Amino acid sequence: MINIKDLKKSFDGFEVLRGVNLIIPANQITFIMGQSGTGKSVLIKHIVGLLKPDSGEIWFDNQDITKLSEKELQKIRKKIGFLFQEGALFDSMTVKENVMFPLKEHFKMSKKEIEEKAEELLSVVNLLEAKDKYPSELSGGMRKRAALARTLALQPQIVLFDEPTTGLDPILQVSIMKLIKDLKERYSLTCVVISHDVPLAFKFADRIAFLHQGRILVEGTPEEIKTIGEPFIRNFIESALI
Repeated sequence: MINIKDLKKSFDGFEVLRGVNLIIPANQITFIMGQSGTGKSVLIKHIVGLLKPDSGEIWFDNQDITKLSEKELQKIRKKIGFLFQEGALFDSMTVKENVMFPLKEHFKMSKKEIEEKAEELLSVVNLLEAKDKYPSELSGGMRKRAALARTLALQPQIVLFDEPTTGLDPILQVSIMKLIKDLKERYSLTCVVISHDVPLAFKFADRIAFLHQGRILVEGTPEEIKTIGEPFIRNFIESALI
């Protein structure tokens, strides 16, 4: 689905990405893990075209998206959903209005069809009962589910999740990841999850890639990752499981 080739990015002379190579397979959940400040969020912002690399390529839909104009990128972005850490909901809109917003912007639908589709998506993420509430009235887990419903409104092929379980208790973390897995299967999504959470990755990931010192150090299935003897990986995993 996505092929990243020798991607490099610096900020004020500091190298964040130093030659990232990674294939993200279709219809799977890929976790990108690593220490804080290693460039995980920078990497997924490149995938959606929010940042331009200094060099390298990102192939999606038979196109190197790093070479596209802003107008061409807009077409690509309709196929890629991006769920920010805090959800980025519109505070002045209800939950239902938040989900309706992209439907109004991008589809020729009647008001009734838009409302029905928004309610259908809220039902999918188990949030229909909160449709008339405002984001400030929602718990952290509910805000994330509302943001996910809004992301799904554009019918993306890929969804990028930036720390989707941060700030949630362990029960809600598992609940959100189960929802992501269910939605992956329901809509045949390709999911990319930025996370520090090793137990969640081992439980829900199809593949895990570790970003370290600006490069992908190792990648593989959870079972393969568990057997890797590389010192940084072993320390990262063991520290997380204490």
